[in-house]
Amino acid sequence: MPTPRVQITPEAAEVIDTLREKHGPLMFHQSGGCCDGSSPMCYAEGDFKLGRSDLKIGEVHGVPFYIAKDQFEYWKHTQLTVDVKPGRGASFSLEIPLGVRFLIDSRLYTEAEAEDLAPVERMG
Repeated sequence: MPTPRVQITPEAAEVIDTLREKHGPLMFHQSGGCCDGSSPMCYAEGDFKLGRSDLKIGEVHGVPFYIAKDQFEYWKHTQLTVDVKPGRGASFSLEIPLGVRFLIDSRLYTEAEAEDLAPVERMG
């Protein structure tokens, strides 16, 4: 089985369950832009328009996870883990009204993991 590029903590998965009940299917996008900077943004599926420079690097708890190509270049040697912490972020992400915010923890792949990474899908 290939090494996943993105994972999720049990706590973040619980927030996903809550958001899915209210908003239906969801999606994550990691842009590295303004607002919360490098925090992953959670949207109702289709509420964020993906571009040709976006890549799908996996799914977490049934939610597709996309990243801008330029950000992927910075993070391609690391495994990302979606986590959640108390506090309000300055973003449009769906979890903000719950008083929590998603964030990313990362770690470098081992040599063995790097040799067997899950594929990346181009969106455009």
